[in-house]
Amino acid sequence: MGNTRNVAELTGRLRWSVVAAAATPMRADGSTDPNVCAAYFGQLVRGGAGGLAIAAHTGRGDRLSVATKSELVRRAATFGVPVLAGVGDDLEWAAAAGPAGADALLVFPPSATDPDAVVAHHEAIAAASGLPLVAFDLYTRPHSPETLGRVLDLPAVCAFKPARLHDAIACQETIAAARSRGLLVLTGEDRMLGASLMWGAEGALIGLAAAAVQISVAAVETFAAAVHTSARDAAARFLEVSAIVDEVSRVTFRPPYDGYVQRMMWIAADEGLLPDEFSVDPYRPAELDDAERDEVVRVVRQCRDQVRR
Repeated sequence: MGNTRNVAELTGRLRWSVVAAAATPMRADGSTDPNVCAAYFGQLVRGGAGGLAIAAHTGRGDRLSVATKSELVRRAATFGVPVLAGVGDDLEWAAAAGPAGADALLVFPPSATDPDAVVAHHEAIAAASGLPLVAFDLYTRPHSPETLGRVLDLPAVCAFKPARLHDAIACQETIAAARSRGLLVLTGEDRMLGASLMWGAEGALIGLAAAAVQISVAAVETFAAAVHTSARDAAARFLEVSAIVDEVSRVTFRPPYDGYVQRMMWIAADEGLLPDEFSVDPYRPAELDDAERDEVVRVVRQCRDQVRR
């Protein structure tokens, strides 16, 4: 059941789910194989992802051609979950994403920070695509409160993703701003996942779910259970799982921060989600040390075991 064009239905399907910001399986030369990518996307869904974000930052969407992104979205749309496509300044891609099978667009902040320019950026993407938008407050280019408020008020915006990394105050305030407008909040806070759920997010759209997806899913599901039942044991289990997520994010989202893409691909390869040939991030930071791999894999294996108990 892909291509959910009804906005209320779409947000209903996304609420209390984890949208995996999928990596794009690549060889060292940056080439992809649609069949390998499709197999990986399917594994994420079978692992519990309730949606797929394709060509987002985790998937190095800004490095891929429109033709490649379109094919990846087509493949993702066959798995019956909502598909969100990451889009920056490329209106050609914004227009192509819907016909390829995207249900909504995750809109990256533009390089221009003037409020009028930011609003115009979102309006142009909405006009080009005809799709609902997920507004995105990213720590590398955060919106001012005034700018974010104007973006959240746009008719095309159906949901909000905060990703302020470690700015807890900004995360709390932006979640409150979105919720006051009746918008669904899908947290992008890999380092504050549990906290951002407690602050009002009702789902997640995170790179942390590009591998070991069951860990992120467990955090959202146990929090939802605690909210809906008010049971002490459900709340206790959420706190337990939240601590496990924090341990995973500690070894994956750390300096150099953009190295998280390669770290998630190491995990995916260890899980058998990716062949070694396709678990390479050609755009990783030069200072990322391959010696990290053993620790990352070891910690995540332990965390997966703890979630299964």
